[in-house]
Amino acid sequence: MPVITEIADLKRIYRRRVPKMFFDYCESGSWSEQTFRENTSDFDKIYLRQRVALDMANRSTATQLIGQDVSMPVALAPVGLTGMQHFDGEIKAAKAAEKFGVPFCLSTMSICSIEDVAENTSKPFWMQVYTLKDDAFMQNLFDRAKAAKCSAAVITVDLQLLGQRHKDLKNGLSAPPKLTPASVANMMTKVQWGLGMLQTKRRFFGNIVGHAKGVKDASSLSSWTAESFDQSLDWDRIRQFRKMWDGPLIIKGIMDVRDALEALNVGADAIVVSNHGGRQLDGALSSIRALEPIIDAVGDKIEVHIDSGIRSGQDVLKATALGAKGCWIGRAYVYGLGAMGEAGVTKALEVIHKELDTSMALCGHRDIQGVDRDILMVPKGFSGDWG
Repeated sequence: MPVITEIADLKRIYRRRVPKMFFDYCESGSWSEQTFRENTSDFDKIYLRQRVALDMANRSTATQLIGQDVSMPVALAPVGLTGMQHFDGEIKAAKAAEKFGVPFCLSTMSICSIEDVAENTSKPFWMQVYTLKDDAFMQNLFDRAKAAKCSAAVITVDLQLLGQRHKDLKNGLSAPPKLTPASVANMMTKVQWGLGMLQTKRRFFGNIVGHAKGVKDASSLSSWTAESFDQSLDWDRIRQFRKMWDGPLIIKGIMDVRDALEALNVGADAIVVSNHGGRQLDGALSSIRALEPIIDAVGDKIEVHIDSGIRSGQDVLKATALGAKGCWIGRAYVYGLGAMGEAGVTKALEVIHKELDTSMALCGHRDIQGVDRDILMVPKGFSGDWG
């Protein structure tokens, strides 16, 4: 096993071990992938200010996210098809997050169901829901989340229709995977992945098959999915969801100040500045560029988190210094999961934590809760009024 010191090490192992269609599903964006690329490259435009001769002993990265104690300001973002990256992937990621002391958010489009994850963990996790037209399914999803003692619901609002992702279309992405000559040939080279998948019966969308009306197996799933996303979604509809769920509510997919204020008005406890990892509107600003104006607009009236582009502890530090209370990682932990299962997710969290802790110290801070914009050098015009 190679020495793993950075997230890129896990990505290299992941690429070797997981079938191409699932690697491409993770590592791609929509259209030209401009936003997908800038989500990460824009972090590189922000510089850190090093300080010296300051007491750096007894450091702490601990904080709180929506009232929950966490070991660092990081959460595992909802990622669809995680159980296709590694067998029982959602369960393994949730267990790693629980042991490390950070939140795990389960996707509606997960392979393992809400109940599967709840049965295999001992602490509450967060549940992500898409804005679907079927009220009965939505109410049932919230009720199942309550029964599983989920500690927060996350409503994703930026997927009223699917952004075009060229690689997924060309690969014929599905769960279970479509068996074309090309996909079979590729899977035959991924022996460890294949042996793992043979160990589990969880190969379908566990939160949907058997729960949505008319969806009893994978053959009826694709048509249901295509028809279910609510293109008429508005803020009144989100208010209806707020009534379905009486616990902490997070709204994910906010990229504009006006939408942030609307989320505040509907009673959300937190928002996530996110462009869906560059998988929806290509040509949109990176999340890190959109962050600061939104924080300035909402102040301390609501927690502001960020998602999309975070691959290191330094990225977490930079986003925290700009005012984000929490940083959600998706691809970074999926690399670890695909590479090494639960141990790989743990390794990804360890790498990010070490980078965060060391960088924070070299910027002259001992407590993540005291970090502010003073540690940053940001180019003029990086964020703010874009017209």
